[in-house]
Amino acid sequence: MKIQWIGHACFQIETESYTIITDPIDEQVGYPCIPKQADIVTVSHEHFDHNAVHVFTNQPAVIRDAGIYEKPGLKIEGFASFHDPEGGRLRGDNTIFKIVSEGIHLVHLGDLGHILSAGQVQSLEPVDILLIPVGGTYTIDDQEAYKLVQKIQPRIVIPMHYLTPCVTIDVAPLEAFTSRYPSYVKKSALSINAAELPEKTEIIVLDYLSG
Repeated sequence: MKIQWIGHACFQIETESYTIITDPIDEQVGYPCIPKQADIVTVSHEHFDHNAVHVFTNQPAVIRDAGIYEKPGLKIEGFASFHDPEGGRLRGDNTIFKIVSEGIHLVHLGDLGHILSAGQVQSLEPVDILLIPVGGTYTIDDQEAYKLVQKIQPRIVIPMHYLTPCVTIDVAPLEAFTSRYPSYVKKSALSINAAELPEKTEIIVLDYLSG
């Protein structure tokens, strides 16, 4: 599995058979490299910086809601959650997506706005790779993200939805989150198979695609 960060909450996830794009962005969000084709697209919620399905020049399958979507060698499951700590009253619903392929369980939290309950965490297990928002303002902040990582105990954590030189959205810098850990690894992309997953939680910061 290969994971590249496009920017914000948008990732390109490549398996042997499929290219999956999460929370697609357009030029308004500020990042320079926007994928134009995919096999499958997941949309966590209907805000402009997460649902830009119009950018695709082909016709990918688009998954927006809770439920199970399966293809040979791939399972994607959506879990209902909220975009804010008040049950969606402020910013609406959010769908968490779990992508299972090649023996790897990857969870994309979307614009999660609250700490998950013990029952919600249990429903996501196991989690090998966790893509988690850390920038606050519209999602959980660095402290809440840290607490959630402690509850979920993934093998790899990849932060997203934070301030960069490109992004036009008002979110906090990455350092508030990474400063809570003794170390982290920076990569341009993550290529990994199930046998290579670490025993203890590792923080991996991906560079957004720049050309």
